[in-house]
Amino acid sequence: MSKPLPIAIIGAGPVGLAALAHLLERGENPIAFESGDAIGANVRAWAHIRMFSPWTYTVDSATVRLLEPSGWKMPPTDDLPTGDELRNNYLLPFAALPQVRDRIHLNASVVAISRRNIDKMKDAGREEAPFILHIAYADGHEAIIEARAVIDASGTWNTPNPLGSGGLPAVGERAQSAHIFYGIPDIGGTEASRYANKRVMVVGSGHSAINALLELVKLQTRYPQTQAIWVMRRENLTRVYGGAENDGLTARGQLGSRIQAHVEAGAIQLITPFSVCEIQRIGDGLSVKGETPQGIREVTVDEVIATTGARPNLDMLRELRLDLDPSLESPRVLGPMIDPNIHSCGSVPPHGETELRQPEKDFYIVGMKSYGRAPTFLLATGYEQVRSVAAALVGDWQAAQDVQLQLPETGVCSTDLDGNGGSCCSSVTNTVAVVPTLQLINFDSMTLNVPILQSVEIENSVRDCGCDSTCCS
Repeated sequence: MSKPLPIAIIGAGPVGLAALAHLLERGENPIAFESGDAIGANVRAWAHIRMFSPWTYTVDSATVRLLEPSGWKMPPTDDLPTGDELRNNYLLPFAALPQVRDRIHLNASVVAISRRNIDKMKDAGREEAPFILHIAYADGHEAIIEARAVIDASGTWNTPNPLGSGGLPAVGERAQSAHIFYGIPDIGGTEASRYANKRVMVVGSGHSAINALLELVKLQTRYPQTQAIWVMRRENLTRVYGGAENDGLTARGQLGSRIQAHVEAGAIQLITPFSVCEIQRIGDGLSVKGETPQGIREVTVDEVIATTGARPNLDMLRELRLDLDPSLESPRVLGPMIDPNIHSCGSVPPHGETELRQPEKDFYIVGMKSYGRAPTFLLATGYEQVRSVAAALVGDWQAAQDVQLQLPETGVCSTDLDGNGGSCCSSVTNTVAVVPTLQLINFDSMTLNVPILQSVEIENSVRDCGCDSTCCS
């Protein structure tokens, strides 16, 4: 009797490891492939950043159940962990468990997925054929791995959005990439020398931008010649700053008040609206050109920090049959439920296997990647996704469809960056969107659960305080 094929997981970050935990609890044979050289490699890249969610919403239930017999203790539930604390106090201990460690393959990039001897165009025998994953290892060798199902939890960290305002790289952006940092650098630590006494432009209007700017202001106390230049396309500064003392949660208002005070004091030069269109090297600096209502404006800087969000890498999925939302690049049914034009992170409805299901049977995109370009993802959401998917893959459809997500009424999507957590996702208006529900239908003597799209009233993310979904980036 042949050994059952494993379920392949792409990514060994928080959601990928949670998928592994749930599958182990279900008696399955999961195997995970991580392109980085360490567990939680992407988390390690933002180790210095304090998360928006407290530990309560940062750990997965199955992972905790497997950890506790080893003597692992839950950190204080109300504390806000940094990326480093999340990795060292949670991800690494789990990955070191005897039943887990040999299932994770590091330095293993999944470059393509298909079906054995069946390309994207062929129908016959498609659902019965096992998946094949083309793996490229860091040492140069390659392999083809077979799996009965695939869970893609690879995230979006390594595919940041470009600086260009139309979704394309600005002219010269690639050529000047050595002076552009995508994300939030460790300005107060390992990257201090890169920005000390330099002219630094931060592009973006969300919390990532504010975080970087506040760190640059701190750097000015040690290196007074450091200049912080903040550019964004947005004109509505009320939404950027938040509601100050009128904010529903004090910490969120304090964050906006602090960044606004630094702008008004001249510690940060604000240029808005400004849509980056060209970056060129001039002498020992960079010329950044942007479109403004008054025409093209040129700003000379030394370094650029791009906090412009991220997008999913779909290249490895080319041979699979996918149904994606045309704008968000998320699973199509999920799109209306997470659309940042409608939702904040706290108002996204619970969702699971049904909403993540693809035409390619037993293939699922989960975690941050399932949200495509939407910035409203929370770890707690990803954990519930993989719990539901794991149940479905073992045929427990009742558990798969019993999707629940326990979050504070306002969500957990914000921080004051100093350890006093807050949130900005309370809602004051309602709107209508199409979301899926399950309906029992009798078909040819069989009773099936069929996803039905219907219009329902949901919470809108635009509030009196002016905060919107950028608080969840």
